[in-house]
Amino acid sequence: MTLGDGLISVWQQALGERRDEVELEGKTYRVTVLRSKGLRMVEFEFGPDAIVGIEQNPKTASRWAELARQGNRIMQFRCSGRYVANVCEGKLLRYPAWKALELPE
Repeated sequence: MTLGDGLISVWQQALGERRDEVELEGKTYRVTVLRSKGLRMVEFEFGPDAIVGIEQNPKTASRWAELARQGNRIMQFRCSGRYVANVCEGKLLRYPAWKALELPE
């Protein structure tokens, strides 16, 4: 499984299927709901990298928030404190930080 496939899998399980736990490469990770904003979040590991996936907040002023307000399910992914990708309705978009952090394709 590639990292990109893993991010799509986490999105599918956490947002698409609304599971309380996601399974990735034989490990299970808990999906939490942030009390302050009600957004779903999951912290997981992929190889040596610690990654956090968080549901897009529709109440912000970004174009991703606009898509979320239109009903799209979007999860943003962070690694080493930087946003590296998002998955919107099952489609992966890598950010420049992906290459800067030398994450595997």
